[in-house]
Amino acid sequence: MNEFDFISEYLAPLAGPGGLGLKDDAAILKPREGMDLILTKDTMVEGLHFPTGNYGTSLSSKLLRVNLSDLAAKGAIPIGYLLSVALPKTVGNKFFKDFSDGLNEVQKLFDLNLLGGDTVVTEGKIVITATLIGEVPSGSMVKRDGAKVGNSIWVSGTLGDAYLGLKTIFEANSNLNINQNDIKHFRSAYYSPVPRLLVAKQLRKYATACIDISDGLVADALHLSQASNVNLTISIDDIPISDQSQRWLLFQSDYDEALKKFLNWGDDYELLFTSNSNNDDLFKRVSSELGLRLTKIGKVRKGEGVNVLKAKKLISFDKTGHKHMFANNKML
Repeated sequence: MNEFDFISEYLAPLAGPGGLGLKDDAAILKPREGMDLILTKDTMVEGLHFPTGNYGTSLSSKLLRVNLSDLAAKGAIPIGYLLSVALPKTVGNKFFKDFSDGLNEVQKLFDLNLLGGDTVVTEGKIVITATLIGEVPSGSMVKRDGAKVGNSIWVSGTLGDAYLGLKTIFEANSNLNINQNDIKHFRSAYYSPVPRLLVAKQLRKYATACIDISDGLVADALHLSQASNVNLTISIDDIPISDQSQRWLLFQSDYDEALKKFLNWGDDYELLFTSNSNNDDLFKRVSSELGLRLTKIGKVRKGEGVNVLKAKKLISFDKTGHKHMFANNKML
């Protein structure tokens, strides 16, 4: 199948009205009155951002999901997206259906449509890019630079499950002491992160700053700290961890060291945000109403950087964050 057949057979049915059936050189999009458009873009390179040969529906699904997470961090609601796909000549026909199925799944779940893009043939590996477009009421986008001294620090969901998802892919399961049900949980966390769009409205109203956790908790907390010119002090004892991950941690010979790596690998795509401490009870209530785990993990203080405390004592990290890199299908 050539690139033109790919577009007409598999991508055109995914296009919304603004995409003009993918028969034009551009899309058309008119912002609604009183709304700002929010744009975000991510690229995934085979062997760098995802394991070589992972061409299933999860590939295109994850591409949209990680971009939707960026929109959620801004308090935005998705409208549509532009797609760029660079495909090696060796890709088989099954790829095209699987790829479009992954896109279609996410479109239906989160109510957005394809607007346009580009497809090319390459001599190298697969490279896919999505530019997502969302909207917020004018002037209400949540930025990274608004954290204030005295604010509470919150995180959504649980952290570290995606890291273990990758470990079950690249390492022998028997050596990890992980049962089959937990493996399924971890791989779902890696392949199908859930963008936290449910809480977008509350973030716009009550969050002072927000970032999605893609590079690891401490690394992304540092990005927020630098943008806001404040110190983020986080209690590692309060960080939310799933029961499945807790079971794995308890098998480790050095629990504390395992926990530090576990929390700093990245690929969580949860939200790290700050809010006035007067809103603590409100976010507890929102958590219960939405069925979305929201956990207070620290406080914003004067100064700079990120402090992580365990039993009120400062702990150090050899490195923070990861580079989403693989070599010969091994985690780096």
